[in-house]
Amino acid sequence: MTDNGEMTVYRLGAPCGLSDIEEGNIYEAKVQGFANFGTFVYLNSRIKGLVHKSNIKTRHTEGEMIFVKVLSIRSNGNIDLQEVVPTRYILETVTKKPSNIRLSELRERVGRQVTVDVEVAQIKQTSGPTIFTVVDETGTEDAAAFIEAGVRAYPEVQLGDMVSVSGEVMMRNNRLQIEVGNITVLTGDEREAVERRIERAIDERAMPEDRPFMVESEVLELLKPEMQKVAKIIRKAIFTAQPIILRHHADADGITAAVAVERAVTMLIRASGGDPDTESHLFKRAPSKAPFYEIEDVTRDLDFALKDFVRYGQKLPLILMMDNGSTEEDEPSYRMARIYDIPIVVVDHHHPDESTDAFLEAHVNPYHVGGDFGVTAGMLGAELARMIYPEVEDAIRHFPAVAAVGDRSEAPERARYLDLVADTYSEEECKEIALALDYEQFWLRFNDGREIVKDILGIGPDHERHRKLVKLLVSEANAAIEDQLSASMPHVTEQDLPNGSKLFTIDVEIYAHRFTFPPPGKTSGEVHDILCRRHEGSPVVTLGLGPDFVVIRSRGVMMNIPRMVRELREEIVGGGVNGGGHLVVGSIKFVEGMRETVIGELITKIGEFPAE
Repeated sequence: MTDNGEMTVYRLGAPCGLSDIEEGNIYEAKVQGFANFGTFVYLNSRIKGLVHKSNIKTRHTEGEMIFVKVLSIRSNGNIDLQEVVPTRYILETVTKKPSNIRLSELRERVGRQVTVDVEVAQIKQTSGPTIFTVVDETGTEDAAAFIEAGVRAYPEVQLGDMVSVSGEVMMRNNRLQIEVGNITVLTGDEREAVERRIERAIDERAMPEDRPFMVESEVLELLKPEMQKVAKIIRKAIFTAQPIILRHHADADGITAAVAVERAVTMLIRASGGDPDTESHLFKRAPSKAPFYEIEDVTRDLDFALKDFVRYGQKLPLILMMDNGSTEEDEPSYRMARIYDIPIVVVDHHHPDESTDAFLEAHVNPYHVGGDFGVTAGMLGAELARMIYPEVEDAIRHFPAVAAVGDRSEAPERARYLDLVADTYSEEECKEIALALDYEQFWLRFNDGREIVKDILGIGPDHERHRKLVKLLVSEANAAIEDQLSASMPHVTEQDLPNGSKLFTIDVEIYAHRFTFPPPGKTSGEVHDILCRRHEGSPVVTLGLGPDFVVIRSRGVMMNIPRMVRELREEIVGGGVNGGGHLVVGSIKFVEGMRETVIGELITKIGEFPAE
């Protein structure tokens, strides 16, 4: 009441929220609808209240402006109102109070009413409330809105909207949650302001810390800017609740690379307020048998992602490729992912094709800076993991050494990573871990075997179990390899090539056990190792032949497998040639009817490369 006896009536500005209303004040309101128990009114476009029928003074029509006094604001955000009819009044507009409330501050406000301006990252309809996962520049939390069991609350709110959420901060099952009183979709300047604020802050928060690598490496130093770019993309996905699908080659190198990043991502999710349930929704690791992104893989990934989008209201994922993804064989899958605007980043050490970069947000590859496959994916993955979440280092610092021996790296980084962990893992122990990974992944097929793999790598809770498991798996793997070699070695054929190298061939389809460990690729590698020892000092090439494939292993011949694949595809009409890998280690596929032609031309091309 003013000195002149005039009553002050407040008009709420459009941006105002529940926190801008005070009990006892009188506000201008617009009649929205009627019920048996009273009249619903809007105090502005986002705040709704009820005038109980006992507090109605006059008759009204929908859309009419009336004056109401705020009797109380309940803990659930409901507002009890009483109509007033002032004879003399002045109208005063209420502007939105500056709000510094961010999601990271909610824990300090349990039991209190808050208003937060946030982005909607997920909408999940449960059998009870609708759960909105919301993010801002400081974190991610859930907001629960209830109309009636199983009914979608606030259907106008969509994924990616900027919204103002008002409600009470509560603890549910030991998890922080906002019990929603009101959600308003922000538009125009309000939306742009919130969007800019969150985007700018998350962009800054996602920038990885600039840390030295675990070992000295000229190649890694040259790759650092692109690695930091990938780390930033991954961190930003975590902070905005975007799911991540990590695809990796199913061998020791690919597994160590992927698990290092998996460990960093899950630790960062927890540090950002997530829980194990959040991890399972936001991160998925999936091994790929081929060293490229097969149509079968992308189809499976898209199927799951689109179902999660429809069922749980999740964003479409970021796809991270590790130890694969650099070649033109990946492009059909990339084109499919592009239709859905799914971003893809690659961390690989296979020889890259320039055409793939058109599909990628970022691409880390040693060949881009003058390096080669000797800097393995496991090395890159461990260093990338440290950029994503530095505290992961103690758990994964032996991963690069395991990857180096598992992928037979001859780069100087191999010895440096082995020296780094010599006090805890010998070179032989690293080899055993790599073999155990290869053996177990063969039986896991397309499953990630997350907990088993943790035990093999020694990052599970029981180190004694790690030691026993590796010992058992190595014993089983070596027995299987010995059995395979005893069947295969008598059938190896030999010939001399024009470049002075020795060529050995073994038909792994008819002279090796099928559908068991070791598979054709590893069988060919084991045969190749024996032949290299027998012919020490000579260039050696070993071909593992199948009905529609050839596995290539070499030492001392400066071949280029990706180039041979392209040439054979062009030169042999109807051959259906594809494949790839590293420059001197890889595989080629073709149609079975052209087997003899493709193998003959392949051998001719190998004989034309210079030998060391």
